[in-house]
Order: sequence, then C-alpha cells, then structure tokens
Amino acid sequence: MLQDVLPAEAFGFLLVLVRLGALFAFAPAFGEQQIPQRIRVATALSVTGVVYFMVRDGLPGIPDKPLLMAGLIVVEFMIGLMIAMSIRLLFNALNIAGTVVAFQTSLAASQQFDPTQGTQSAIFASFMSVLGVTLIFVTDLHLLMLEAMIDSYLLFPAGNMPPLDDFAQAVLDIVATAFLLGIQIAAPFIVFGVVFNIGLGLTARLMPQLPVFFVAMPLNIFVGFLILLIALPAMMMWFLRAFEQHISVFLA
Repeated sequence: MLQDVLPAEAFGFLLVLVRLGALFAFAPAFGEQQIPQRIRVATALSVTGVVYFMVRDGLPGIPDKPLLMAGLIVVEFMIGLMIAMSIRLLFNALNIAGTVVAFQTSLAASQQFDPTQGTQSAIFASFMSVLGVTLIFVTDLHLLMLEAMIDSYLLFPAGNMPPLDDFAQAVLDIVATAFLLGIQIAAPFIVFGVVFNIGLGLTARLMPQLPVFFVAMPLNIFVGFLILLIALPAMMMWFLRAFEQHISVFLA
C-alpha cells in the first residue's frame, strides 16, 4: 500500500514544485539574481510543501507512459513561467522610467550594476528597480504573488494545456502596458525636459554670448534631483497600484 502511495505523492509534489519554482526563478523580488540559489531552492521547497496540501485533490495521477509524465511537467512549468514572466515584464516599467529620467537629467552616461536586470543600467534605472523590489516586500505584494500562484490552480487546472494563443497575445499586451506605465511614471521628467530645453533654446537665441552648455548642465541636474525628491513618492505609488492590479488578474 505504501509503495503505491509514495510515488503518487512524490509526483504530485513535483508538479507543484515545477509551477511554483518558476516564481522563485523568474519573478521579481523572489527571483533576483543576488539571492543565493540555495536560499531560493530552500524557500521554493518549503512553500511547495505548504501549497501541495492545499491543491493535492486537484492534481492528476501518475500517467502510465513516461512521455505523458514529461508532458505534464512541461505544462506545469509553462503555466508557472507564464505567470512569473508576466509579472517580471511589468516590473521592467521601473527600468524604463529610470532610463527616461536619466536621459532627461543628463545622467544617462552614469552607469551602475542593476541587480534586477543582471547588467549595467543608468543609475536612476538601477535605483528605481531596487526601490521597487524593496517596496514589494514592504507592502506585502510578494504575498499577493504567492496567492496568485495558488489561485492559478483554479484558473489553470493542473494537467490542462494553457491557451497558447491567449498567452502570446497577453505577452504583447503586457510589454505595451509596461512601456506605457514606464512613460507615465516618468511623465514629470518628460514635461520638465521639454520645458527646460525650449527655455534653453530661447536663452541661446536671446543671449548668444552666454555659455549655455556650462550653465545648463549643472542646472539640469539640480532641478532633476529636486523634481525626483518631490515626485518620487507619487511615482512609486503609481507603480505599486498598477503592479497590484496586474497580479489581481490571476486571483480567483
């Protein structure tokens, strides 16, 4: 009796681990590269141990053929990857906003390693990405991501192929939404850049003898930091609200 039960339980645990493992591998906050892999694996196993007993009744049994077993594992991984990457794509709106801010404040050449992107980014983009990860934990949105993964068993039952056509369209919509959100977050700096450069052009025409470049550069940086000091709370609140609404789509 025991030899029949244990393989079924182990296979069910594996299916849950594959779906949840995508969250700890690719999603923001959970899947950041600076978090040691051992910690991410240990956390994924611990969370899977809890979630498994919540969803075990809806899990399929062990297929008779190895090919069908591999197919079930691939399907579960695809579902988890779809959810995790959709969240990651939307999170990239902060990197887009930070890059726009850097260009408008003439600090785009100042590069810093961005742990959320795994590469060099503009210093403002790196700052806003790290701040976004911090606020996700502070506002408990990481728990909302876990809840979305659990509720995904109601939206995408285990063992059923997800609608790939809808998934492809969703990726396009999320990329467009992330770009739009990044522009909306950086809107104060876009307005500042337009007004500042128009004023700079008029000043250069009215006072040709004035060294506009040497006057404008420090002024542009100073005003940019001043606007960031004033607008940063509203910018991050706008992002957190959009981030929460996006995750809520996966909640049953």
